[in-house]
Amino acid sequence: MQIEMDCIDEFRVDCQLRRLSQRTIKGYINNNLQFSEYLENEFEIDSIEQVKPAHIKNYVLFLTQTDRKPTYINGILKCIRAFFKYCYNEEFIERNPATKVPWQKEGTVLIETFTDDEVKRLLDAFDYSTYLQARNKLIMALAFDTGVRNTEMCNILNCDIHDKTILIHGKGNKERNVAISPFVQKVMLRYERMKAVYFKNKVLKYQNYLLSRTARPLTKEAMEVVFNQANEIAQVRPEVRCSPHTARHYFAQANLRNGLDVYSLSRLMGHCSVNITKTYLQSLKDEEIVKLACMSSPLMNLKR
Repeated sequence: MQIEMDCIDEFRVDCQLRRLSQRTIKGYINNNLQFSEYLENEFEIDSIEQVKPAHIKNYVLFLTQTDRKPTYINGILKCIRAFFKYCYNEEFIERNPATKVPWQKEGTVLIETFTDDEVKRLLDAFDYSTYLQARNKLIMALAFDTGVRNTEMCNILNCDIHDKTILIHGKGNKERNVAISPFVQKVMLRYERMKAVYFKNKVLKYQNYLLSRTARPLTKEAMEVVFNQANEIAQVRPEVRCSPHTARHYFAQANLRNGLDVYSLSRLMGHCSVNITKTYLQSLKDEEIVKLACMSSPLMNLKR
């Protein structure tokens, strides 16, 4: 589909101009290329003007029949919608066929995360005997106490560290501050001392706060390895994935249990909408909701 290929190339440039992340751009392009291949194979469509809402609906049905979950399908549909919106705005097409394709209904997602005891065991999996041990302990502490994303933690620079806050460079080039609790501050101080000794005879080329043993920035894969190493000692339940993302889930639910409002939590987590944050609230157990209600009881908090 040569015409669509030209449009996709221009769409890629537009995404880059809007400074979308490389991961987002890759998803947009790859998913639309797969959709293009489907149209060509199933309907012999060779131009973007031929695409109708029915074609997109058929693709959604095809994905459904391959046992894809609604959340996955909506992710694909989001990419297709973004592409056709661009084509319509650029006047490549007279009508946007994607606007007439409904989202898939998603059920309530219950997020299973760590227990408090598991978090304690994961934190205790590392000590301060070596630089790498101290760094890994700090990684665990930051993950559980700030809720930052995997990539965000890798990208923290020395200049982002302040007395009581850390400047986080989030998705879509959006910045936010997260708090440094006294617990994390203590771990950070011990890590910084170990780091200074470990690299004392080395010229550091990178200003990343967390560094590998060879003084390079950490990768997402390296962070996953740290969590896997901690899990070998902590032995988290098999049904819970021991990962930085699950630590982010724990951060959200723990803050909600401790009485933090959804709006403030949304800002701390770097969500673009509180609706995303609400998924963590849905995963709280009934008894936890009741406990929260007692803490926020209007009459119990009434000054007499």
